[in-house]
Amino acid sequence: MVMSAPKARRILVTGAAGFIGHAVSERLLARGDSVIGLDNLNSYYDPTLKKARLARLCKSAAFKDVRSDIADGAAMQALFASERPEAVVHLAAQAGVRYSLEAPRVYVESNLAGFVNICEAVRAHPVDHLVYASTSSVYGANRKLPFVVADGADHPVSLYAATKRANELIAHAYSHLFAIPATGLRFFTVYGPWGRPDMALFKFTKAMLAGEPIEVFNYGKHRRDFTYIDDIVEGVLRVLDYRPAPDPDYDYMRPTPAASGAPWRVFNIGHGKPVPLMDYIQALERTLGVKAEINYLPLQAGDVEETAADIAALEEAFGYRPKIGVEEGIKRFVAWYREYYRVTI
Repeated sequence: MVMSAPKARRILVTGAAGFIGHAVSERLLARGDSVIGLDNLNSYYDPTLKKARLARLCKSAAFKDVRSDIADGAAMQALFASERPEAVVHLAAQAGVRYSLEAPRVYVESNLAGFVNICEAVRAHPVDHLVYASTSSVYGANRKLPFVVADGADHPVSLYAATKRANELIAHAYSHLFAIPATGLRFFTVYGPWGRPDMALFKFTKAMLAGEPIEVFNYGKHRRDFTYIDDIVEGVLRVLDYRPAPDPDYDYMRPTPAASGAPWRVFNIGHGKPVPLMDYIQALERTLGVKAEINYLPLQAGDVEETAADIAALEEAFGYRPKIGVEEGIKRFVAWYREYYRVTI
């Protein structure tokens, strides 16, 4: 790894109105970087929440709000030509495992064509480092736990996961061909304030405060590596500041996804301590002071029973050590939720 951030930089954050993009942009601005925040404000979930996140970012004179779509290749070329970002944190994508069963072409347009457009723009207008979002979902049907980057990830069980795995492979091709320093981060179940309404914690909190039942799939037998947003952001910034270099000892006779002869890397970024879903729900019950009424349902198509991140590589390379456990993380989310939605019960 080579240090790439000796001074404040102009950084393009795609998906800046999203959950992780908003949090990353806030931290970049706080430390003195300038942020070009790109988002198309699509309606996958309530754009009002996205606009509220953007309003916070726009309070800074160092933030530039750009409304555009990564699926528009010409617009991406024009953006890079005019703004000249020095680094890119690419977080814009169509999210959601379950929605990918309903609207597959949306994922192809955003997650595949959109990602190629970003890579082409970086090719034409080089940057210090391209950091992009992957997902724990790439491990798919793997049963070996914890998930280790050196293991294969070639049996996805949803189109969403397949598009994210494809991003990793596309990034490697561009890195190999054009020496683009690129790092993919496989996020594990991110939660916290300003989170996505389609995620479990948000939906559970809303339903429980309204006295409505919650839907719990796989009959409550899930285990997830829940990772608090602040820990995720800390990891993203640490990775961003060090661009990957080719591994001089890479063995092409024994290929591994954990390294490359190109300036390309992939890391897990999670908490490293999976939690049973029912323990997560009980922590939410304690925080809300409300007992959940639960509708137990079977495992959904495209879902997996358990995720667990091996984060040793991220710890070794960047000193990444997550700090916030689910009890504290849920308390912080609920405090934000009550304030944002003016909930008094």
